[in-house]
Amino acid sequence: MRFDIISVLPELLESPFAHSILQRAQKKGIAEIQVHHLRDYAHNKHKNVDDYPYGGGGGMVMSIEPFANCIEALRSKRTYDEIIFMTPDGEVLNQTVANALSIKQNIIVLCGHYKGIDQRIRDIFVTREISIGDYVLSGGELPAAVLVDSVIRLIPGVLSDETSALSDSFQGELLDAPIYTRPADWNGHQVPDVLLSGNEALINNWRHDMALKRTKKRRPDLLK
Repeated sequence: MRFDIISVLPELLESPFAHSILQRAQKKGIAEIQVHHLRDYAHNKHKNVDDYPYGGGGGMVMSIEPFANCIEALRSKRTYDEIIFMTPDGEVLNQTVANALSIKQNIIVLCGHYKGIDQRIRDIFVTREISIGDYVLSGGELPAAVLVDSVIRLIPGVLSDETSALSDSFQGELLDAPIYTRPADWNGHQVPDVLLSGNEALINNWRHDMALKRTKKRRPDLLK
């Protein structure tokens, strides 16, 4: 699977992709992540990628031409399943969205900045708009990193224990059950006896019941 991320501040994405699971996925050849500097595709003298908004108003708007140049250069080399724009007014990223994207092959992610991007970029090129929540950040780089992490970890071979992702919160529309590790007793705080029983059926039933209780209490909207 390949992600091509277009950003005016690619340095913001160096750390998230250089460690832990995402780094291992790239070293294994399971996933490829390329970050493209938007200014490299600005053909004006000063490499500007933004301009004042038509109609007035505060803030600067990212121009269509650099994005178009970069997207067209990428599409000349391969076919892309999705061109995603990270924006607060997109559909909210959830496990269902991540699952669906994990079976794709090539995805472009656009990171906005300033006031936003020229609407024509969204109209002409973008196939999907995704938000990570109802709040505004300084740019789309951190949301892009969240999206990529949530998707790549689902690809077979990325996690050392591939069954781990199947029991995450939101898989099956439930939050995850409480989890414990050693010691079994810490200052009088004990691990539930059922988890020490060795009875797989009882443990699975307990985990399902606890997941259901936690979901009813914390996220009842998931059960509608």
